[in-house]
Amino acid sequence: MRRLMIILRDISLRRGSKLLLDKANVTVQPGQRLALIGANGCGKSSLLALLLGELQADRGDIEGLLQLRLSHMAQEVVATATPACEFAWRGDGQLAALMDKLRRLEADSDYQGAAQVYQALEEIDGYNAERRAIRLLQGLGFSDAQCQKPADEFSGGWRIRLNLARALMCPSDVLLLDEPTNHLDLDATLWLQDWLLHYPGTLLMISHDRDFIDATCTRILHIEQQQLNTYSGNYSEFERQRAERLANQQANYEKQQRRKAEIDAFVRRFRYKATKAKQAQSRLKELERMQDLAPAHLDSPFDFSIPAAEKSSDPLLSLSQASLGYATEDGAQPVLHKVDLRLRPGSRIGLLGRNGAGKSTLLKSIIGELPLLAGERVEGAHLGIGYFDQQQLEALDLEASPALHIQRLSPDAREQDVLNFLGGFNFRGDAATSRVAPLSGGEKARLALAMVVWQRPNLLVLDEPTNHLDLDMRHAMEVALQSYEGALLLVSHDRHLLRNTVDELLLVHDGTVEEYREDLATYERWLLSRLKQEPASAAASPVAEPSRKAQRQQAAARRDQLRPLQKRLAQTEKKLAQLEQELSAIQARLTDSDLYDGARKDELATLLLREGELKTAAVELEDSWLTLQDELEALDEEV
Repeated sequence: MRRLMIILRDISLRRGSKLLLDKANVTVQPGQRLALIGANGCGKSSLLALLLGELQADRGDIEGLLQLRLSHMAQEVVATATPACEFAWRGDGQLAALMDKLRRLEADSDYQGAAQVYQALEEIDGYNAERRAIRLLQGLGFSDAQCQKPADEFSGGWRIRLNLARALMCPSDVLLLDEPTNHLDLDATLWLQDWLLHYPGTLLMISHDRDFIDATCTRILHIEQQQLNTYSGNYSEFERQRAERLANQQANYEKQQRRKAEIDAFVRRFRYKATKAKQAQSRLKELERMQDLAPAHLDSPFDFSIPAAEKSSDPLLSLSQASLGYATEDGAQPVLHKVDLRLRPGSRIGLLGRNGAGKSTLLKSIIGELPLLAGERVEGAHLGIGYFDQQQLEALDLEASPALHIQRLSPDAREQDVLNFLGGFNFRGDAATSRVAPLSGGEKARLALAMVVWQRPNLLVLDEPTNHLDLDMRHAMEVALQSYEGALLLVSHDRHLLRNTVDELLLVHDGTVEEYREDLATYERWLLSRLKQEPASAAASPVAEPSRKAQRQQAAARRDQLRPLQKRLAQTEKKLAQLEQELSAIQARLTDSDLYDGARKDELATLLLREGELKTAAVELEDSWLTLQDELEALDEEV
């Protein structure tokens, strides 16, 4: 592993007429783990291309790269009949050259030359290359059968996964990744996160997944106003540092106040709702953080909401004893069995489940695209479904403008109303009236989402809606979903979005759909533990599972340990609710203008004193609540 600094000095870079970097400077120390962020079109991918030598700077110098081995994740879709496993291990160029040489030498019966190649393969651990490639592919979601399938038989998203495996296979001093989680589900995202934590070289990564950045990166490289600005810490730390700077800009004051009002409304909605204790704790902590960090997104170009439908039904949709799957010539092939699900106005559900467990089957059955094999699907009288997945991007008319796409949905809509609406999704001016064809993947995704929002559905079904979206757009979506009054069903590998927009989790697993009573962090730990165990499971001896009696005894002991804390937690929540009720009553009395007459000064003083006491007590109870939550979570992990 070579450990050299990379220095960019006075770099200026143009793409066409657009100036991306202007005399920008940055030094990357060996072993640093940087997330490259910035608005769409600011030059992130161009900077990676510059480092790879695919672009030349208009001025300036780059030092240190010539002595380093670079690996990068290609964005173009591969078209080769090479088996997936071989395609992956050929990411190691030295290994591929040796294997090709060995094949030629053996074909020519040059066994002396072949012996030298065998020695070289041993020195670079070439004999284990195929096994290492298979483990990479399995971590990224490929089955054993898929590892031997020709690369050109995979869909576009899976080919991008192949490119990622190929990049990880390549020995490198510097690893350059461009949105590596875009086409991954949560399982593969967590596996990649763990893999990168053990990568010993320098990491420079473009990503719009803030939890992924927080877990893998220790510095932020932000492109802003044609400059490269570095921040120590992960994305959350970057938000805090940037928020401090933006909060001091008086010109943003009014927008900041509106943003705080939105956050306060969200806090009031969820602050004392703790029916799912661990989820409530993480939500409360997140809301407290949002209060401080709102200014970090003041300059976001996105500002939209998801309006409520004019009519609704309760329930909106229900599945009863449903068997879900596919009908073929050979008969029905059920994927999920005896599914019972009721979606009501205000339902906010996140779907969890490993790749291939049946999440997409469930979504397609809910929206009516996939007929039930058995059971019953009942729609409410006023059901209006808004469905989004990546296929919606392919259905866009490339010759039409964003405005025309909306006008086709509502021919009677006023043109100005359409343009105003699209402005919230950052389609302004010519961008709203020009052809869709030149738009990037992120811009097309924004348009497809805008089309869903325009139709005012009372049931939103979103399948990986954040792919290709930048951090500001993801933040705007999060805010819009928080205030959305309809039902939400969400599949996403973006854990931050899941944590802050859904109230309950369903696990699709082993042919069933059932409530997941733990929180998202627990699910992540479970997934990671399984991912770490599975590669070794084939070689390991089977371990007998605990008997049913032992399992019941363990569960009973666990409940006995948790019950006292759970009781204290419930009592604290009850006191908080009572305190909040009394505080609201006093604050309502304080709005009476007559109270401020001199004759009632004693009454006013008493009320103000009591208001102060209640606020202090509320802070103490909230601290106590969080402490109990921490104790409960720690004990839960131990047992």
